[in-house]
Amino acid sequence: MRNSSRKSHSRSSRSLHSVYISSRGARAMSWTSRFNIWPEESYTGPSDGREEAAKAAILEKAIKGRQQTDLMLRCTILDAVGNVKTISGQFKRSDLSSEHRLNPRDLRKIDSRIPNLVPTILVRREAILVNVLHIRALVKADAVILFDTYGSTDSRLHSVFLYHLEHNLKMKGAGLPYEFLALESIFLSVVSALEAEMVFIRNLLGGLLAELEDDIDHDKFKRLLHYSRRLTSFLNRAKLVQESIDEVLEQDEDLAAMYLSDKKKGLARTLNDHDELEVLLETFSKQVEEIVNEAENTQSNVQSTQEIVELILDSNRNALLALDLKVSIGTMGIGMGALIAGLFGMNLTSHIEATPYAFVAMSVLSTAVAVLVSWTGLRRLAKIQKVGLSASSGHKGHNRRHRPWLPLPLRSRRSGG
Repeated sequence: MRNSSRKSHSRSSRSLHSVYISSRGARAMSWTSRFNIWPEESYTGPSDGREEAAKAAILEKAIKGRQQTDLMLRCTILDAVGNVKTISGQFKRSDLSSEHRLNPRDLRKIDSRIPNLVPTILVRREAILVNVLHIRALVKADAVILFDTYGSTDSRLHSVFLYHLEHNLKMKGAGLPYEFLALESIFLSVVSALEAEMVFIRNLLGGLLAELEDDIDHDKFKRLLHYSRRLTSFLNRAKLVQESIDEVLEQDEDLAAMYLSDKKKGLARTLNDHDELEVLLETFSKQVEEIVNEAENTQSNVQSTQEIVELILDSNRNALLALDLKVSIGTMGIGMGALIAGLFGMNLTSHIEATPYAFVAMSVLSTAVAVLVSWTGLRRLAKIQKVGLSASSGHKGHNRRHRPWLPLPLRSRRSGG
């Protein structure tokens, strides 16, 4: 008996040991190859080892996938004449940093795979870094580097911007340096994108608000909520763009440092000598400000419509509650009349049965009680429904309104006298 128990115990320990070894082996193999999930028929014990191995495999795959592309950026380069030199070329981040004398954190701000919702305009020694909406560019005195956005679905907008930028850089005799022509194309594309989105949202909200004037529906109210959220998001992005431009306008050092062509030629420039660039940036700042004001007006219209719709719904709800109260008051009056009729309808001797006018008198009495109770309740309900702002002051405030108005010194004399 003891021998059999020892044998069974040794078998169970061996099986557990084999399971532990297999789990360790599978966990170790997950770092070199894809982990294969065991079938359910082989083992039905705890799945902690499987979950850890699966997590390790996913982490390893993510690390391997990022190591190949993390140090690479996809760029489109335009030369000093305005021709496209390279289309979607792969460049190392370290090479770009050393070539253009940038810090690695500067390129991190314009890396398209890193979500960055705040627009930034950074001025460096030989370049201007622009990260605004769909545009991430590096502007120099003789070149423009556009960083392609990974996973972007709006390729038409990018192609239109690239065509306009190429055409603008090829213009001769424009009176503006190369970097200012590039900045002009960038901000024109940004303003055009904001205007197009504003027109789209305005058309959506305009049609929906017109529909809500005729009929208030649950689905329309949900659409209004969705569109208002979209409008709020657009308004925040437009304000951030305006703030980024205004921030550059407030810094005289940055404005003077943005003259890259003069800096390349060795021409010295004072801090206050930046009229051309200031006029250019102020023009786009005013355009973005107009878009922001239009978005704010549309948002105020949406909020007013929401408040009016809520007031209408509250009024309808109050009307239904008042109707319910009126029906309840009428039912109470009829019940009071029925109570009197029930009292005299019991099988008890009241010595009124012999009276010839007893039935008529009881009927009139029951009807009068029912009408009186109903009229009293409805009159009280009508008074409650006519509550105004002056009703909260009470009887004391009502008497105070009939007193003549006196200045503060005369009031003190009157109270003292």
